[in-house]
Parts: sequence; C-alpha cells; structure tokens
Amino acid sequence: MIQVKKIDGRSEKARLTRARILDAAGELFVRDGYGATALQDIATEAGCAVQTIYYSFGNKQTVLKELVDRTVAGDDEPVATMDRPWFRAALATETGDEHLRLHVSGTRDVLERVAPIMKMLAAAASTDPEIGALWPDQQEDPRLTVQTAAATSLLGKPGARSEVAVEHAADVLFGLLSPELYLLLVDERHWTPAAWEEWALQTLLPQLCET
Repeated sequence: MIQVKKIDGRSEKARLTRARILDAAGELFVRDGYGATALQDIATEAGCAVQTIYYSFGNKQTVLKELVDRTVAGDDEPVATMDRPWFRAALATETGDEHLRLHVSGTRDVLERVAPIMKMLAAAASTDPEIGALWPDQQEDPRLTVQTAAATSLLGKPGARSEVAVEHAADVLFGLLSPELYLLLVDERHWTPAAWEEWALQTLLPQLCET
C-alpha cells in the first residue's frame, strides 16, 4: 500500500499566518514608513492578534528582516540567491553573452520585487542604528558576493573578454545592476522594467563580452 505523507495542519496554518503578517508589514512599511508602523497595525492588517506576531517573530525588527529576506528571494524557502534556479541557469550557459542575458533578466525580477522596499529600508536604517545589525554575518555586501560569483563564471566562458579582471567585472555588475540605479531610472525617470533590462544588457555586453 502506498503511504501518503500527511500534511501537518498546524504547521501549514502557522506558515500561512506568517505569510499574512509579512504581506501586511510590507504594505504598511512602504505606505506609512517603518517607524510609523506599530506591531498592532500589522496585526490588524493581517487579521491576527499582536501576540501572534510576538510569538512568531519576537519584535518589529525581525519582521523587517524576514520581509527583506523573503522579498529578495521571492518566497520563504531557505534557498540562497546563488542556489536559485535563475542563477543556476545562468551559470549553466555555454557562452558569456548567454550568461549575461540570463543574469540581467534574473536580476530584473529580483529588483522589481525589492525596489518598493528599498527606500523604506534606507529610511528605517537612518533612524534606527540597530537595523544594520540585522544581518550580522555578512562581512561583505551579499550583492557583491553574488556578482563576483557571476563574474567568475561568465569570464571563464567563450565570448567573454579575457582581459577583464574578475574583480573589475564584479564591480561593473554590482554598480549597473544596483537597486539604487534601478530605482533612479524606473521609479524616478519612469523607465519600464523592460527598458531598464535592455539598457543594462546593452551597456554591459561591450564591457564584458566580445562584440
């Protein structure tokens, strides 16, 4: 007889509750600001008791951290960026230009999710010095770590510019694919995300690949 693994109803209910809390927090933090949003506001928006938030997260700073981590990842699975399907697919390409195209496209998807919370996060960090300590294990900017891995792989493929150093390529990717530049062009200058992607790709291609 085939045994069907039963779904733990309590675990699933807790997961859905956490997701509602993070969804509510994201909406309120962006709309009203991190400092102006109380845990009770989040609880009301999420349709739960404020004690549930304390039990699940502990405090508002932890809610913010998990919101940021989930937004970057795109879900609540504990999978690092460099293990995500879009990043692995780019690594698996055979040529430098193919790698760059997939990398820029995948980065666009991340930035579309992250952009709405970036201004809020910067404002929160400017008023709460403990915000920066929420990611204590990161000795290096995690984006630079990701871009260095991408640059290392890309430059080892046919079609890449062999004279470009990995460190330089990582810096170029880090700068041109930054949330700050994305916000400047898409949010302030009203570019479409598709226009940003095409511009980023066409700007990066001659710098990192033979044309």
